[in-house]
Amino acid sequence: MNKFGNISVVLGLLLSAGACGHRKQQESLPGTEVIPVVVVPLASRDTVQSVSATGVFTTDDETVLSFKNGGVIQHIQVKEGDAFKRGQLLASLEPTEINTAVKQSQLALEKAERDYKRARQLYLDSVATLEQLENTQTALEVARQDAERATYNLGHTSIRATFDGYVLQRPVNPGQIVGPGTPVLVVSGTGRSGWLLKVGVSDRQWAAIRVGDSATVYSGAIADGAMRAVVLRKSEGIDQQSGTFTVYLKLLDKQLPALASGMFGKAEIRLAGKKDAWFIPYEALLDGDAGTGYVFVTDDGKTAKRVQVQIGDIQRDHVMITGGLEDAQSLIVSGSPYLRDGSTITVK
Repeated sequence: MNKFGNISVVLGLLLSAGACGHRKQQESLPGTEVIPVVVVPLASRDTVQSVSATGVFTTDDETVLSFKNGGVIQHIQVKEGDAFKRGQLLASLEPTEINTAVKQSQLALEKAERDYKRARQLYLDSVATLEQLENTQTALEVARQDAERATYNLGHTSIRATFDGYVLQRPVNPGQIVGPGTPVLVVSGTGRSGWLLKVGVSDRQWAAIRVGDSATVYSGAIADGAMRAVVLRKSEGIDQQSGTFTVYLKLLDKQLPALASGMFGKAEIRLAGKKDAWFIPYEALLDGDAGTGYVFVTDDGKTAKRVQVQIGDIQRDHVMITGGLEDAQSLIVSGSPYLRDGSTITVK
């Protein structure tokens, strides 16, 4: 063999050895191994989504009664659970302070009237100036307004029922000092309006719920207590105490079981309109958190792709996905824990 033949043989051996080494290096690199997986085809279908929520039963005419002005409570004529009639006296404040204010305002008004009459006569006699007359006239008008306000406040030292009803709560007692607007009684009418279920929902649920959405309401205290309901209204602000948004459901059934204000209930609210959704097995979902999660999909059966999805609901035997799979062809349901975005796969 000549010199050139020997070089060719050596070069061929080196290239062969290099190729083998490169293949071994590729096989040893993490993420380059072929991972067997199981896939299922993806297909969306129209679904009616629902929101589960819990709350308490109340009535649409539940009212919090309070005094316009603060003071010492003199009498509360009713207790929790008591029935009352329209016009009945329910509570009153100790009137001494407000009576004193009324007397003072009347005396101030009388003085202002005398001052004005005197200034008017002096003005007619060219002794007082027009400015002095106008000042006494203004003082007289202010005194009249003060007297009217004091008399008005005197008329609001008691609370009288404006409808027939019963007492739900009595958070204060006689002898307590209360400020203006402090709840004194929580009352409800008798048969003047229907029952409501007041539930708290998250911000995302609040945004999805629409007035008029249908619902089914249950009460744990009542056997077979499924009742038809509809979303009556939604709060426009967050409840600072619970950190949730309030939704009111109006019960539609005419014949209702015995309910009591404050009794706990549960609702399944069916959201209006249909929406595309995908139902996937639990094992396909990874890293679920706050309504989102991740899954692996493949479009060519050779490469895995990690995508973020929106979780609509977690049900008994599957997870409902409402977004993120619009462009995916197949879902990887087995082998996902070993995958990374871009992993090479083989379909079993």
